Amino acid sequence: MDLVIGRVAKAHGVHGELVVEIRTDDPEARFAPGTTLRGQKGRNGVKENFVVEAAREHSGRLLVRLQGIDDRDAADRIRGTLFLVNSDDIPRSDDDEYYDHELEGLDVRLGDGTTLGKLREVLHTAAGELLAVKTPDGREVLIPFVMEMVPEIDLDAGFVTVTPPDGLLEL
Repeated sequence: MDLVIGRVAKAHGVHGELVVEIRTDDPEARFAPGTTLRGQKGRNGVKENFVVEAAREHSGRLLVRLQGIDDRDAADRIRGTLFLVNSDDIPRSDDDEYYDHELEGLDVRLGDGTTLGKLREVLHTAAGELLAVKTPDGREVLIPFVMEMVPEIDLDAGFVTVTPPDGLLEL
């Protein structure tokens, strides 16, 4: 599965530097000089490889210079390009910390072992993370992603155990 690690927001200056919105937990490694990035313009667009010449942090984003992108016109042509990595190339997360893609698709069980549904998505909100669970009857249930309500995650066995308080699963 491809994961987005950055997106070209716009050109910066006249020498081909790019403003990249960061979507990775390790931008220093992913955008290190000499690194080859897989780029894709649009959802089903052209794929192209780019080699990082330089990268530096700037106002919560990265300013990146790529080989072969030497002026503003060239930088403008790749505006909107997504930089991708294969999820298989990312090391497994540590205990008690998980990547969204590791959790999405897992079975969700209640504390008594009853199946609640499938974990469809991890939502990141201002109030914290929520697990969006699709139930067998097609409803979506949101469970706060906190230790008290999500006491067990077993990636190897493919399930998450949730213990929601009374009333949370009621319509």
